Amino acid sequence: MTRFRPCIDLHRGQVKQIVGGTLSDSGQSLKTNFVSDHSAGWFAELYRKDNLTGGHVIKLGPGNDAAAREALTAWPGGLQIGGGIDIGNAGEWINAGASHVIVTSCLFSTDGIFRERKLRELVQAVGADKLVLDLSCRRLGSGWAVAMNRWQTITSLRITRDTLDSLAEHCSEFLIHAADVEGLCLGIDEELVAFLGEWKGRPMTYAGGIASLKDFDRINTLSQGSMDATVGSALDIFGGESIRYADLVQRQSVSAS
Repeated sequence: MTRFRPCIDLHRGQVKQIVGGTLSDSGQSLKTNFVSDHSAGWFAELYRKDNLTGGHVIKLGPGNDAAAREALTAWPGGLQIGGGIDIGNAGEWINAGASHVIVTSCLFSTDGIFRERKLRELVQAVGADKLVLDLSCRRLGSGWAVAMNRWQTITSLRITRDTLDSLAEHCSEFLIHAADVEGLCLGIDEELVAFLGEWKGRPMTYAGGIASLKDFDRINTLSQGSMDATVGSALDIFGGESIRYADLVQRQSVSAS
């Protein structure tokens, strides 16, 4: 059954919800749905109390390390971390309490060419069992391509069964960001979920566009229960009005019983 994976998205040290694809170095096009008064540690403690594992802390740009460490200290071993992770700091974040590190951009050249050697080096550094690959998907023609640099750069890596098969041996799971619908609360990318749900080589967590509890049920149906999901802007603890955090926790506890 599709499980709820919680998230903590950090921008300049604050917990925020940002519309996917609007985050750039200049910040001029940034669209923010929500800025929390609570700290990253507050959210991590909430997830720890409700025994929600496998969630992720995402550092969106600089100025987020202290907040990220606060979250990992509050829920050691309960959260993954991504954003600016590379071979030089991956082990440091595992030692800081992250269960896994999440990577995308460090696996590509500046112009978006995939470098398998970098992936192998990361596996040697922390182990495939500690590595999550973030395949941030942007639609390209009739399919999808992986995007990096906060979803601004389309890479050479296409989302195909062969790609998934090739990457699977180097990681523990995949985090799928449907960047074209991220933060819009207008529904999931059903075609993407159905395509990925047919491939069951590694655990996957879907993010993007979830607007109601029915979307969780839809992901469960389309993926035949093989994909988990995370939700941001629609959730009441992030200022949303269509999904109650308490309902997701209850849904999870019922499915586990």
